[in-house]
Amino acid sequence: MHTVQAPRVPRRAAAAAGVVLSGALAAGAALSGCEYVYDDGRGPLPSATAPRFTDAALPQDPRRNLPVTGAELDRWVEQVLPETEGQVFHTGFGLLEPGTTRRESTGQLPSGTYSLTLACKSPRRVSFTVRDGELALVDLSVRCGTSRVNVIHVSNDAVLSVEVAAQSGANFAFRVSRL
Repeated sequence: MHTVQAPRVPRRAAAAAGVVLSGALAAGAALSGCEYVYDDGRGPLPSATAPRFTDAALPQDPRRNLPVTGAELDRWVEQVLPETEGQVFHTGFGLLEPGTTRRESTGQLPSGTYSLTLACKSPRRVSFTVRDGELALVDLSVRCGTSRVNVIHVSNDAVLSVEVAAQSGANFAFRVSRL
């Protein structure tokens, strides 16, 4: 019986062929990888000729943060200080000139828990400080455009002092009501 020997391949050539073969197999596996496709219900993507989608939100009025007077001020106060279920002890509102401070005092409040609603209308923040004598119950710089509600407790009958300050022209409103 006659045997035929296979030709001998140098080791370097075999190693290089192995590396090339491994690279080709890896590239083929990467190219034939799985792809997950699902239907999200949105339909096909719009073509270049389709109309562009726009945000339905209207741009904000640049005057919305400017202080108001008269009937506009009254309407704004009704919006930011809605009716409450508790007994209202004091409501204050008005217009502040730039760089000014306004001080008001509530009537005599019996001991108890109160809701203090603060609001302002200005392009900048407005500071509210509420004191029971020398004790500061609330000391806040409020971002205008929202109403802020704080719960305070008065342990003895007291008269609260409310101080409102603004660096630019501002409307302010506050209400003290019993919970």
